[in-house]
Amino acid sequence: MLRSFCRAKIRNARITSVELEYEGSIEIDEAILEASEILPWEMVQVLNMENGERFTTYVIPGKRDSGTICLKGPAARKGLIGDRVIIISYTMCTVEDWGNRSPKIINLNEKNQIVK
Repeated sequence: MLRSFCRAKIRNARITSVELEYEGSIEIDEAILEASEILPWEMVQVLNMENGERFTTYVIPGKRDSGTICLKGPAARKGLIGDRVIIISYTMCTVEDWGNRSPKIINLNEKNQIVK
């Protein structure tokens, strides 16, 4: 039986911009994506800590080391610049395949820089 597991999580990301007139997605700094092992075009769930909104979208890479977290298209209505969000990627696999793994968790500071 397949189960859904949290594979990666980006915590305390701050929305840096919103662009309503776009096809829809979340743009994330490429360095943050690499650290979290989330791939471009991967489906993610976004949880807004300020207003409780939760939505699913796909990732597009943003400029490396820019700190970009941009809600695009309809997702732009789900948060405001400065809102803190959690971005989660899930995987489907068997319990045996998952084993004792833990999700890759990346913590960001108020400037969307990775906290070591």
